[in-house]
Amino acid sequence: QVQFVESGGGLVQPGGSLTLSCVGSGFSFSDYAIFWYRQTPGQEREWVAGIVSTGGSADYEDSVKGRFTISRDNSKNTAYLEMNNLKPQDTGVYYCYTSLYTGGVWGQGTRVTVSS
Repeated sequence: QVQFVESGGGLVQPGGSLTLSCVGSGFSFSDYAIFWYRQTPGQEREWVAGIVSTGGSADYEDSVKGRFTISRDNSKNTAYLEMNNLKPQDTGVYYCYTSLYTGGVWGQGTRVTVSS
């Protein structure tokens, strides 16, 4: 079964940090770029960050540049999103995504709430 399982979300105060994890299974994880998206109530899901299959290059949405770092460990089939200096507008459900030859794969999401 092709799937992602995200974890690491929670409640954090503004200025705090969280690291999200995303474990992929059922496909050759190391062959595919991995992306993080987030969604807030009433909004469309938006792209946050992406990393190429080798981990050698990454890109970020402008509002998270300098605060978020995406990484991966292909030996563990795991991608990470380290989030620092969190802001209330970072609140949302965070999802892993990849596009396989057979179609897109989404995880179930992990909720991040930034609030004092």
